[in-house]
Amino acid sequence: MEQWYERLFSNYSRKYDNETFTRGTEGECDFIEKEAGFNKSLRILDVGCGTGRHSIELAKRGYKVTGIDLSESMLARAREKAQMNHLNIDFRRQDARLLTFSREFDLAIMLCEGGFPLMETDEMNFEILKGAATALREGGKFIFTTLNGLFPLFHSVKDFLAASSGADAASYGENTFDLMTFRDHSKTTLTDDDGNRMELDCNERYYVPSEITWQLKSLGFKTVSIHGAKLGAFSRQDTLKTDDFEMLVIAEK
Repeated sequence: MEQWYERLFSNYSRKYDNETFTRGTEGECDFIEKEAGFNKSLRILDVGCGTGRHSIELAKRGYKVTGIDLSESMLARAREKAQMNHLNIDFRRQDARLLTFSREFDLAIMLCEGGFPLMETDEMNFEILKGAATALREGGKFIFTTLNGLFPLFHSVKDFLAASSGADAASYGENTFDLMTFRDHSKTTLTDDDGNRMELDCNERYYVPSEITWQLKSLGFKTVSIHGAKLGAFSRQDTLKTDDFEMLVIAEK
């Protein structure tokens, strides 16, 4: 059965690039560069690369990037944008739960929920973390963002998404947050690239910091640092708060 995220990204690549949350790319890549020590020889894996916005920005700055995504539509848009910028980026269709890389990369990024935590089971989400860990060489670094489980304990997810959406963006409704599973169930209504209206039954997993730390430590990461994730302004100085919709995770092997 086709999952909601597969339907969403089957024909949404052009609309996706106009979403509010895609506007922090340059600042986020500034942070990635700093974490990479500005070392252009590092190989970078972009998990759930979507339309390639981080891959393309990093490639512009001289980094060698491989981007993977489940959606052929999103990858087609990524390749189109890379060609327009005269960039040679290795974009591949792969399922993040079934990554085939082994100790090939120095840095892995997974930003704006690049697969994780959209999967329908916790086990599937864990496989994404496991695949990224396996793809990294010893001493490698993993930088990703995920939904902050502290946020829905204090705030309305529905109100936050409504306030942060643009006029032409997707609309969200009928949110129910399950305290036993930390999953938010909602109906998302949007118009795809061809003007067709879609209604999706979404199911997203929110994580608390202790869960993320335990999972990453079990996968062999020696240090795990978790912070608030500010759009376009990632920083190790941002202490994670209940007001942060996303958390920024930096793990090192």
